[in-house]
Amino acid sequence: MRRLVLLFLVSLLLVFSLGFSEDSWWKEAAKPYRGITIRGISESTPPSKYIKEVLAPMFEKETGIKVVFETTSWDQMYDKSIKDMEMGTGIYDFVYVEQDIIYSYLNRGFLTDITTFMKEHPELVFPDIDLDDFTSFINYFKDPETGHLFALPMEAFIKPYVYRKDLFSNPEIRKAYKEKYGKELEPAKTPEEYLELAKFFTEYAKEHNLELWGTTVQGASHPSCFYEFVETILPMFGVYNWGINLNNYRASVENGGQLNGEKAKKALRWWVELVKYAPPEALQSTWDEVAATMAAGRAAQGFVYGENVCWIATDETRSKVVGKIGVTLPPAYPEVIEDALQGKGYIGYYDGGAFGIPKTSKHKEAALLFIQWVTQKSVQVDFALATGRVIRKSTFEDPELKKADPKFSYYLSLMEKYGKLFAGAPPFPFHSIVVDLGYPYIAKALRGEISPDEALDELAREIDKTLAELGYGH
Repeated sequence: MRRLVLLFLVSLLLVFSLGFSEDSWWKEAAKPYRGITIRGISESTPPSKYIKEVLAPMFEKETGIKVVFETTSWDQMYDKSIKDMEMGTGIYDFVYVEQDIIYSYLNRGFLTDITTFMKEHPELVFPDIDLDDFTSFINYFKDPETGHLFALPMEAFIKPYVYRKDLFSNPEIRKAYKEKYGKELEPAKTPEEYLELAKFFTEYAKEHNLELWGTTVQGASHPSCFYEFVETILPMFGVYNWGINLNNYRASVENGGQLNGEKAKKALRWWVELVKYAPPEALQSTWDEVAATMAAGRAAQGFVYGENVCWIATDETRSKVVGKIGVTLPPAYPEVIEDALQGKGYIGYYDGGAFGIPKTSKHKEAALLFIQWVTQKSVQVDFALATGRVIRKSTFEDPELKKADPKFSYYLSLMEKYGKLFAGAPPFPFHSIVVDLGYPYIAKALRGEISPDEALDELAREIDKTLAELGYGH
């Protein structure tokens, strides 16, 4: 009940802040489409729920266009939206497009060219859409060749290094660490320091009968383990773009790739070593379980998607560590930081998604109005405060957001200041193919069924063979 009241109050505040009037631009632009119904689909996440429960009803009231927004599981979202676009059934008028899948969608011609569509329908372009105000994340939804936009970002977040600041500041723990290692206890700056901390906290917890381990590991036999390896672990060691050569789409060292090179093998050996210091659920953990582990206070540190950092830091109904976590940059080697500063590499993952309009949509015009509505400046501060996602530069500058930043463990300011050091997925049209090939090898290595070196040698060969057969690269 309290949640419903809160949503109602937020809705009222948004209505006042937007300053709607009888002859608002939205009402006029939507006149030809009043009474129709548009349908969309997304993963069931806080941003999607906020849009469904707060912004969509406001849009309906203002425009007379009804919105049916389906929020479901990650797997079902992709299954339903892709089948709809493949078969041309036109069920959905807007779909969630995750950053790492956009290039596959472009390759298959699934999405409406928003740049062209806006030029063809200037009467449907919100005067203050201000595309330049979006953060650089918007660039991931542009065609690399034409620069045309194919989706409007609706959420964005980075994947930082999260640590328990209450543990790191505990006098007894600090004393024990200094006695053992001869230095002060602080968050790791390098992979070696991170491993050392994972070992220390695990051993300390065992000695003091604490339900605590030294690190999280996103180790489920599921695509999530591959994502953690290529998005988070490999970049810290200086291996970018999943170790695949962007010029010839090959992964093996023999063919110009890096996936089975020494840096990559060192990275996987390091990650496999971390499993010793992770909680029992680690090898069954996807991104959701990693967040749950951190929220339950079962890990001293870990790598957690920003979409989860904010609720872990603030929601006492779900998190036992509210007010107890800190966020900082992943412990990458100095040369990796230098690469990132020069634009030659990156230190971690910049994730999120956007709303695109399928070519098969029966109501493209109304869908364009809606995706502009939910991404307009006027609603973004309240959206960010409710969800922890920021897609516009102006949102970062808002006094209300800056005031709330400490509550979010300064995650928002970390993202604003260092977001440029993180990167999204490489522009691979074969993204899903490599993920499906890769995660079984990584999962086996984490479980000790195959050595890290063997896993990467075999995976690199398999990727090269498969991409060659599919006609990618040379």
